[in-house]
Order: sequence, then structure tokens, then C-alpha cells
Amino acid sequence: MDISAQMLIFATVVEQGSISAAARSMGQTPSAVSKQIGLLEDHVHYRLLNRTRIGVTPTQEGQDLYEKCKAMADKFKEAEALILNLDGTPRGKLRIASTVAFGKSQLTPALPVFMEENPEVEVSLDLTDRDVDLQAEGFDAAVCFAEQRKHPDTMVRRIMQSRRVLCAAPVYIERNGAPKDFTEMAAHNCLRVSGNSGRNLWQSLEGNHEQCFEAQGNFEGNSTDVVFRAALAGLGIARLPYYMAEQKFMTGELIHVMPEYAPASTEIVVMFADRRNLAPKTRAFIDFLVRRFNNNLERPSNKIIVAER
Repeated sequence: MDISAQMLIFATVVEQGSISAAARSMGQTPSAVSKQIGLLEDHVHYRLLNRTRIGVTPTQEGQDLYEKCKAMADKFKEAEALILNLDGTPRGKLRIASTVAFGKSQLTPALPVFMEENPEVEVSLDLTDRDVDLQAEGFDAAVCFAEQRKHPDTMVRRIMQSRRVLCAAPVYIERNGAPKDFTEMAAHNCLRVSGNSGRNLWQSLEGNHEQCFEAQGNFEGNSTDVVFRAALAGLGIARLPYYMAEQKFMTGELIHVMPEYAPASTEIVVMFADRRNLAPKTRAFIDFLVRRFNNNLERPSNKIIVAER
């Protein structure tokens, strides 16, 4: 038995006040415990216990050593409790990043259900449209568009397909009319996403013919959510995810512009570091997202994309 194990036994003996009581608490025989205490005393070259007929008390040297042994024993118990709690139950702080638009309109309203299902999980949500480095920034998972996956060592699981639509507020259409095609769109104020030219290239697939239009206008926002608010305010025509615009189409707050516009769908995914040793809290969150949006009209997928190494 190594010295650290002997120190743990010694701390137990001092706390129990007798070798017999300590032996019973550890499931050992008194002779085995007495032997280990003797080996520890030989190792430190000091008598550590005063032995009497009714029990033991530490010598001065034993008391000094006990304080160190007790601190080690306490750390051991903390570590043991941590390991024993790793029983597959989702628990602890879950750090999530999400694109602003999806986070506000879809994820945040869904979180009460997730947290009710997983009462021992604490959620920390960061809404951002920038590229996220999961490991460097300490996130457990990130919800984003598939094209935002920049790191090949991350895993992704598809949540849903998302198509984009063109829309504007009634007040804008009343002032400027509605364009019938991309040629007429050039005369309109188109709302842009700042810092990302690719998202301002509006493409449409009509049969085998692809049309492209570079959105131009006097307003840009740093997230799709900002552009959405600007469209509601009547500033211009926006290209938005259908899940954001659908309810506003029904209430009349937004008008569907060029409904024949048919861009290729994009995928909304959840990124995570490694599925092999995935923490229960992260796995529960990923599975929840797939279940939550499984009936979405934009048709999710359960397929996991394995990183190419």
C-alpha cells in the first residue's frame, strides 16, 4: 500500500478515535489497519499515536501530520463525490452560443421546456452572429447555419432546413411598390447584413436558371434580427428566414415580396466538439433540439455529420 493510502487510513483512525472503529468504517481488519499505521510511523520516523486500552490519540507529531492528512482526505472525498455524481444525469452549467435571429425567435422560447426536462442544468446563452470557436471559448454547443462551420474538427447535427424569403412592411410597399423581379429590385432599398458580403448576395433558382442580385441600400445591421426589425419599421426589403417572417405574413405586418423567389435552402445545425465523450447535459440539449424542431415545416434531419480528418 502506498504512502498516500496510509495517510488516508491514519486520518480515519484519528477521527474515529480507535483502530477498531476505523477498521469497521473502512471494511478492514484491525490488524491490517494497525500494520499500515506502523508502516507509516516507520516511514516518517516518528510515533504518531498514543495507544491506550480505550483507543488512540495523536502525538504532537501525529497531530501535525493529521492536519495535512485530513486536507488530503477532504480533497479525495470531493473528487470521489464528483465521480460518483457522473451517473449520466444532465447537470451543471451548459454554455450555448446561437445566431441572434434563431436564438431570439426559436431557441429562447424553447428553453423553458428543456430546463423543465433537465432541472439540474443551468443554461448560459450567448447570442452572436460571429464565427464561434467552441473549444477556445468554452462553449458546449453552438447553433448556427451549416456554412458557419469553419473548424473541421467539430461535429454537427442538423436541426432543420431553413429557406429564405423576401419581405417588406406594407408602408414600404405603399410608398415604393413591389418589385416583380431582380431587375426591378435594383431600384429598391435593400437591407443588408454588415460585415458579410456573402449574405447580401441574393440568389434564386428558377428551373435550371440561377439569378443573382447584390443587395444595395442605405441600411445595414450586424445581425439578421436587426434587419428583421428594420423591415418591420418600413426601411426596405429584407431577405429573412421563413421562420422569422411567417407569423408576420399572417398578421399582415410583413408582405411576401416576389413569392416565386426560390433560393437554395440552408441548414440550421448544432455544433459540438466530440460525440464520443459528450457530457450528458450537452447530449440532452442536442437531442432536445432535434425533437423540438422535428415537426417544423422546414423539415429537420437527424443525421450527424462526421468531421473529416
